[in-house]
Amino acid sequence: MSTTFDVIVLGGGPGGYIAAERLGHAKKNVLLIEADALGGTCLNVGCIPTKALLNAAKTYEHAVHGAQLGVRVDGASVDWAELQKWKNKTVATLVGGVGAAEKKAGVTVVKGYGRFEGPGRVTVDGTTYTAEHVILATGSVPVMPPIPGAADNPRVLDSTGMLSVPEIPARLAVIGGGVIGLEFASLFAMLGSEVTVIEMLPEVVPFMDDELAAQLRKGLADIDVKLECRVTGIDGGTVHYETMSGTAESVDADVVLMAVGRRPAVAGWGAEDSGLEFSGKGVVVDDRMRTNLPNVWAVGDVTGRSLLAHAAYRMGEIAVANILDPEAFRRGEIMRWNTIPWAVYSNPEAAGIGLTEAQAKAKGIDAKSVTVPGYLSGRFVAEAGVKAPGAAKLIWDGATGQVLGIHVLGSYASEMIWGASVVLETELSITDLRQVVFPHPTVSELIREAAWAAQA
Repeated sequence: MSTTFDVIVLGGGPGGYIAAERLGHAKKNVLLIEADALGGTCLNVGCIPTKALLNAAKTYEHAVHGAQLGVRVDGASVDWAELQKWKNKTVATLVGGVGAAEKKAGVTVVKGYGRFEGPGRVTVDGTTYTAEHVILATGSVPVMPPIPGAADNPRVLDSTGMLSVPEIPARLAVIGGGVIGLEFASLFAMLGSEVTVIEMLPEVVPFMDDELAAQLRKGLADIDVKLECRVTGIDGGTVHYETMSGTAESVDADVVLMAVGRRPAVAGWGAEDSGLEFSGKGVVVDDRMRTNLPNVWAVGDVTGRSLLAHAAYRMGEIAVANILDPEAFRRGEIMRWNTIPWAVYSNPEAAGIGLTEAQAKAKGIDAKSVTVPGYLSGRFVAEAGVKAPGAAKLIWDGATGQVLGIHVLGSYASEMIWGASVVLETELSITDLRQVVFPHPTVSELIREAAWAAQA
């Protein structure tokens, strides 16, 4: 096999494999290097396996609570081993799909730990590969804070370990009320675990709009959320924490999930000695995904700009566009960091894009907002009832009417937020949004209801 390529991609997660695939389709000679399975964290131990388990948990919950809709299921139970098989089968199928897509695109895949030796050079197991361009896509790793009693404690797991616990824990303590923490908390609460979430900040999911974050927390059925509590130590399965008033408290658990976030993987692959510029977040890139080194690009979690798989996809596409055409940025092929949607696959779901009300006001914008409840959607009421947690909130510029942020809580939030992305990408105003026809009955109509409420 030749060791000379047009582009080397180091890392086969969402940003890396989509970049390799796009370049392959553009007839570039591409090498993709991955130490583990293709698909990275998202496909193997993140987005996909958690969604497989969450959907199974929701199916069980619907069976258990279907009586209020007139559906009675006697003897509903959970077979954790079968759930694991479903999860593993799902992951294996999709990993195989990524491999097939790379092959179809003509991408050469090398399995092994790649070491970045500088612009145009990457070594794997003693073999040096060269290319005109290198795309760095080494991803991220879970953060394990130095909490006394956490290290080498068999009851303390990170998100990867939590996916494969041998049985559903009767009692689960989750340290961290962010996206990962709330998704696992919702998953195991639906499966019957007694769940406690311990969050150090005043509210869960700190990047969310304050108003909807509070509604999300209140809607987390059967989950005990403790805010403004600092974990001071872990003794076996007992998590000790201190409240804001300084009171020492504790919670006993069979399993403790450490879910305080992830950090860019910037060590162990040569970055330290390469001359790459780092910030406190990760590898520094510009809006074209260029690093400070010539023809060296970085995409995905390793940049620390957004640790979301769909953001990594777009970063990969931006890097590819600018590799193929140095003038691509003039056609708008740049990262628009303010239009990356996010979703929390908790129960209830939440999703959003753009500025929160507090962020808009902090920028000095004459920000206006409106929030409408979920029960204004006929489909929402038909499926969840009037009391179920749900809402849509719009933030706009009072001077221009331009929509600055859209935030949604409740069923289908993760599926409807893409439409909000279009609104922000095209810089629509509240008036423009009112003229968009939404299908009826859909939960998405809440966004339109909010637009009309904004004019009232």
